[in-house]
Amino acid sequence: MPSTDSVVLALHDHDPGSHRPGVLLAHASGFHGRCFDPVADALRMSLHCLALDLRGFGGSPVKPGWPVRWGAFGDDALAAARVAAEAGPVIGAGHSLGGSSLVMAALREPSLFRALVLYEPIIFPASVRAHRGPSPLADGARRRRRRFASFDDALANYAAKPPMNAFDPRALRAYVEHGFREDGDGVVLACDPEHEAQTYETGSVHETWDQLADLRTPVWLVSGAVAPMSPASFVEPLAAAMAAASPVRPTVVSWPDRGHFGPLEDPARFAGLILDVHGAVPGSPAASP
Repeated sequence: MPSTDSVVLALHDHDPGSHRPGVLLAHASGFHGRCFDPVADALRMSLHCLALDLRGFGGSPVKPGWPVRWGAFGDDALAAARVAAEAGPVIGAGHSLGGSSLVMAALREPSLFRALVLYEPIIFPASVRAHRGPSPLADGARRRRRRFASFDDALANYAAKPPMNAFDPRALRAYVEHGFREDGDGVVLACDPEHEAQTYETGSVHETWDQLADLRTPVWLVSGAVAPMSPASFVEPLAAAMAAASPVRPTVVSWPDRGHFGPLEDPARFAGLILDVHGAVPGSPAASP
């Protein structure tokens, strides 16, 4: 599926030809759409699930040295939503980077979306954007091990240490099986660590917060355990900004027993929330929760 900058995206359709209402799943930085496999499995009987690989991740490669621009992730979410919504408006369900990308898409074409379910989206106010500093996440990404002897070797490595040892085993296996590719006598990460690092470094730059007054899509905001300066700590301020600026008042959901990777740790609960939202909003994209 084409996006901007001549990028070709992977969009994973879990039930081709389905006529059920649609859900578009968008992943966090460093991951890919197939990490939502257990979410899609839980929704299969009720909803038509499609999962996007944002550019540079999974099956959506970019040219080496592509300068990371968060607005382009919004382009990707919009391109995927146009396909996913061919049979009618969809629910957009996004985690971290995926959540902010879906908000960008909904701001541009609200008619594509019935609702948004956003787990700790990376959308920060101007006060945070003005004080951007070094990113320990970027440093960690650049040091990330790229090569393993086999898929099983990579899986064993991640399953033995945090944060991935807390993932649902199906999500972790999907991350490895679809996030690595065979290369010579081993497997190598599909996502260039430098691309992931730059995604972290530029995450506070985009100005989506300043556009919230134009948001017309019903929103459910989900927060894991709150810690200072964590993405969870911005969920309540983001909800307040949405409520003050937009006619759509967001619904805030707290998962205090989970961290930033909640959708991958507890995909059944994330799927259950999507089903609750599906039951709460009619087909009209202009409806309020």
